[in-house]
Amino acid sequence: MKSSKLLISILTLSVALAGCGGGGGGSAPVTSVTPTPTPTASTTCSLRARQDFAFAVLDQNYLFPETLPSSLDPTPFSTVGAYIDALTATARAQGRDRFFTFITSIAEENAFFSSGATAGFGIRLFTDTANRRVQIAEAFEGAPALAAGIDRGTEILAIGNTASSLRLVSDIIAAEGAAGISNALGPSTAGTTRALRISNAGTVSSVTVAKADFSLTPVSSRYGARILNDGSKRVGYLNLRTFISSADPELRTAFSNFRAQGVTELIIDFRYNGGGLVSTADLMGDLLGGNRTSADVFSNTTFRPSLSNNNSTKRFSPRAESVSPTKIAFITTSSTASASELVINSMSSYLGQNLAIVGANTSGKPVGQIGIDRAACDDRIRVVAFSTQNSAGGGFYYNGLASVVPRSCVAVDDLTRPLGDANEASVRGALDFLAGRACSAIASGGQSSQSLRDAGPKLLTPDTPTVAQREVPGVF
Repeated sequence: MKSSKLLISILTLSVALAGCGGGGGGSAPVTSVTPTPTPTASTTCSLRARQDFAFAVLDQNYLFPETLPSSLDPTPFSTVGAYIDALTATARAQGRDRFFTFITSIAEENAFFSSGATAGFGIRLFTDTANRRVQIAEAFEGAPALAAGIDRGTEILAIGNTASSLRLVSDIIAAEGAAGISNALGPSTAGTTRALRISNAGTVSSVTVAKADFSLTPVSSRYGARILNDGSKRVGYLNLRTFISSADPELRTAFSNFRAQGVTELIIDFRYNGGGLVSTADLMGDLLGGNRTSADVFSNTTFRPSLSNNNSTKRFSPRAESVSPTKIAFITTSSTASASELVINSMSSYLGQNLAIVGANTSGKPVGQIGIDRAACDDRIRVVAFSTQNSAGGGFYYNGLASVVPRSCVAVDDLTRPLGDANEASVRGALDFLAGRACSAIASGGQSSQSLRDAGPKLLTPDTPTVAQREVPGVF
């Protein structure tokens, strides 16, 4: 029997091959998806055979089949990825598939989605190309950078293979743009060592750090879940870095504490959350659905007409740890995408004016992918194949959620304070919304769609990202 496992940055599907662990959650998959017919290709792993397989996958499963070329000679393209980009160019120009369809590694994805396994320094990087600066947005527990004294707000001033070969960050960006920073930091392999000149609150020092294998903790042990006091009111704060299987017990623990503390108002910090497993998004919906019933729809999943037999509905299933929120503030940025947007959109149809996004507009990804494997070549084709809608039928937020949620409040991402700090600007903005204090709305529509999301400092993502870099924006 073919198994299917649903994500929303990613929906993983095993087609008579090994599938990704974690999706679907528990004993049953979220949905049953069977491509018809199964794509076929030569058993070799030649470039042409792999390109032919990619074409077959898109031809049979792509959500926007009318945008695909009827035929496209793969010969001029030197990689499978370049060929896929050419196949999806029309949908990309329409803003419906912004490089959401791609080829990746089965082994790397399985490792990441089960436990957050990756290799690197364990930091998220902000690049400000206009001012030629690089700062740390976040550092992960159990990884080399934090152990070396690098944390949120640290600025990287210079990078080199050794202390004697340091290049100023400003010079790197001037010569090569943001891509130069990715190149200077080296490959995402354990043992890669770099010398860094850093500044912490104006104190300059030099450190040498080696990349290492580590497992990313979805909910930080330092600030991931806590109770904030706003006057006499107790507010639950949760920061979820990514939707992976190992987040499930951490979410249950956090919500159990919120429930025990009598919390009914929540701040959910998705500011850097690029998505992940739909099964974990579904669990989060259940944990937010203490006052919902099994008759209430959390989300609807819709495939193209020829695959409509795969359409499904996820209904709430309250858990022992579930809370019954009266108000929720979701902290968001342009890096907030996919599964995180799904949770926000699904809850907005129930909370209405008592739900807001705080910070900046979201990425705008109301679609998800299935992953079809060719195990002999370690190839997984991620193809946009479904869209999601909330209980009211809302789900076409390609310009970001600011265009569809009832309330929004502008706030900056304040690198001078830790995440989860009540005085950090975005957290303070969320507390203001919950308290009924005034705020300015996030612009939506028109210029605000992609151009505004592209403005200012950005989490750094290389042109050819690793699995972790796709799912955890800015990670190195």
